[in-house]
Amino acid sequence: MTHRHRFCRAFLASVLVIGIGSTFVTEHASAAAPIVGTQAPGYYRLMLGDIEVTALSDGTIDFRMDKLLIGASADTIKGDYRRAFQSIPAESSMNQFIVNTGSRLVLVDTGAGTFYGATLGKMTDNLRSAGYAPEQIDEVVITHMHADHIGGLVTNGDRTFPNAVLRVDKAEFDYWMNPANEARASKAVRINFDVAQKTFGPYIAAGKIQLFDGETPIAPGIRAIPQPGHTPGHSFIAVESKGKKLVLWGDVVHSSVVQFRDPSVRIVWDSDNREAERVRLAAFADAARNGYLIGAAHLPFPSFGHVARSDDGKGFIYVPLNYTQNRQGEAKSD
Repeated sequence: MTHRHRFCRAFLASVLVIGIGSTFVTEHASAAAPIVGTQAPGYYRLMLGDIEVTALSDGTIDFRMDKLLIGASADTIKGDYRRAFQSIPAESSMNQFIVNTGSRLVLVDTGAGTFYGATLGKMTDNLRSAGYAPEQIDEVVITHMHADHIGGLVTNGDRTFPNAVLRVDKAEFDYWMNPANEARASKAVRINFDVAQKTFGPYIAAGKIQLFDGETPIAPGIRAIPQPGHTPGHSFIAVESKGKKLVLWGDVVHSSVVQFRDPSVRIVWDSDNREAERVRLAAFADAARNGYLIGAAHLPFPSFGHVARSDDGKGFIYVPLNYTQNRQGEAKSD
């Protein structure tokens, strides 16, 4: 065999190997992958001066907002959702927040736990995904005692956060822990009395509950600010560090699609819906005037953003915070 023949045979063999390899790679790369069917872990961080705030998702739940909202016609509400490319029932987020001061871990609200159906109750898993353990939480602050904010306090009847002190407004605690109020309450909120007993009971028995009355420091840079209306002791949680401010609103807004445009629209879960309307309008106006960040339980996850006046001056616009990985979530003011 000549040198030329040997070279040709070697070349053909190499082409065959490469071809086989290429066919294998191509077939492997085009193989069908199974549909995953689950969302990524629900947490998102931002830096507020020296304080780190992490939003946690408890999941989402569908609500018939055309039936739950008061003060606008069903057709108007449906039109608002249609223009926002959303349908009714509307998918509503349930959000909680961890505030890390560097020396204290403060959890704001706890999600629904097992009390609101299978699409919720994901807060503890997302807390772990975010790098925390329930045992690390120093304080749990409750904006108000509706079931979707307190259900995660217990797991199988025991305290989910065994080392935490539970903090809540005194008027809120006194209302929901008094069985006599249940008979006078609307059907829409009666479930909350039973959930309050089941979730607060283990903390009371352990001596791990502290009530506050009026504006109260929770930890350095964190204050509870009573804003009753939605419930008798509903509270905002303000977080401030190095000139930066974030106000966690609790349930001042349930529908970003409708209520920013028209803050007079209320919801059936309000204890005093006219006072809740007044608080909402004042909160929107203050956030728009002063430009600080806001977060809330039922804004689309992770719910951090700003509020601006609408061009006609009659309503407001919610402006979600831009997603970032390279600025640690901190909004620029210039």
